[in-house]
Amino acid sequence: MMSGLQRARGLLGVVVKDLPRYLPALRQRSPRYLAICNRGEQLIAAPDGSGYRCDWQWTSDLRAPLQLPVLGRRLMQRALADHPIRLNPQPDTMPVAPEVTFIIGHRGDSRLPYLLKTLESIAGQQGVAFECIVVEQDSVPRLSGRLPSWVRHLHTPPPVANMPYCRSWAFNIGAREASGALLILHDNDLLVSTDYAARSLERMRAGFDVVNLKRFGFYLGEAHTQAVFERAVSLTDQPPESVVQNMLGGGSIAIGRSAYLRIGGMDEGFVGWGGEDNEFWERAQTLDLWPYGCLPLIHLWHPSQPGKYQSDNPTLARHRARSAIDAVRRIEELSALPWGDRSGPLGYGGAADSG
Repeated sequence: MMSGLQRARGLLGVVVKDLPRYLPALRQRSPRYLAICNRGEQLIAAPDGSGYRCDWQWTSDLRAPLQLPVLGRRLMQRALADHPIRLNPQPDTMPVAPEVTFIIGHRGDSRLPYLLKTLESIAGQQGVAFECIVVEQDSVPRLSGRLPSWVRHLHTPPPVANMPYCRSWAFNIGAREASGALLILHDNDLLVSTDYAARSLERMRAGFDVVNLKRFGFYLGEAHTQAVFERAVSLTDQPPESVVQNMLGGGSIAIGRSAYLRIGGMDEGFVGWGGEDNEFWERAQTLDLWPYGCLPLIHLWHPSQPGKYQSDNPTLARHRARSAIDAVRRIEELSALPWGDRSGPLGYGGAADSG
């Protein structure tokens, strides 16, 4: 736990070293705020100047807003002014031929409010023809009759009653069913700006297989999230608990459907929480990749998944083992497997299960 003296020193450092960087960037009409990062971190600008890539491996919190929360709120207000989030009960129009397919995996009643709010932000997409598939991975179809009519609901009961949640299997099934040329693999607790799908599709049309436009993830607190559910406050009425950068393949990622098939989908050997997004990102980097972030995401608060970050988590151990194998070889292995089968993930009773 940080002592009072340490907190005071940290706040002094923010006032002296960070405020002179933050305030001019937040006041200007230009997107200069996108270049805000921690002292000692390095960003690489996109060739066209539209965004930035973080030149370090893992996610990081912006430290200044942790010390001075008003900076997090100002940054969130600035980002959402450029890229607003619109919460709609349904899309303005329903296309006959979707260009983009959002795919969301889901399990359980406790996450339903998060899912419904996420769907509202997806319904607010503009300038693009899109659809949304929710893949419910549960023993019984708890979502029947509870989703908006414009959402496609796929129920996939696990082949084993106590099987942990398999995010990879959910996305693979959705990818097999998708109509859009661009897939957005999306978590059920993330709100996206109205231009998220359209900008992702624009980059795919420019020749990129994988598109990662996430620049800042604004993580709301528990009370703030509950108030958003109740429509008692706006998204920017309170500061976020944290501002996260460099989310890479986690949370939400856009990939061409043909490219997804080409690299073998997601690895269904990741049964349980953690590791599958990092492994997928490693293989995705063999494709034509646009990694320059410019858009905000809002992350709704929920309790951490039990055991997700523990050192003995078997999915994290699997990630370490799979990462030791060349990505091209992994692609060859996965491409030879019948992933995305409705009977279950490979290793848990899926088609042609080889154990």
